[in-house]
Amino acid sequence: MTPSKAILETAQEDRSIVDALGRHIIVRNLTALDKLRLLKTAGPELALNQPWLSIAILAASVTAIDDLPIPRPTTEGQIEALVGRLGDAGIDAIAEAVSVTVQGNDVAQAMNAGNLCGTPS
Repeated sequence: MTPSKAILETAQEDRSIVDALGRHIIVRNLTALDKLRLLKTAGPELALNQPWLSIAILAASVTAIDDLPIPRPTTEGQIEALVGRLGDAGIDAIAEAVSVTVQGNDVAQAMNAGNLCGTPS
């Protein structure tokens, strides 16, 4: 498997997390197309509102809550409803999971590029 393929597969895999309320949440990193569609859904004003957009991206990465599939939100109201459903506990857990994945991918990319020696810690 090529390094690029390994990075893409890691970025597209589902991750299961548990929030502070004990809910099992499945998240998947958004693709470039997913992000583009989310920006279109947000509209010109909200797309420039970084705090709103950051929370919307975290919420849009959810694919299931407690084994119930969650479709990608396609309207501002759906985004807000999902954020409301997740609440602080869900958003915080997703943010932590995404942060760990991003850091892990940075290490994997650096190792594959020959910038690090040894194994990631």
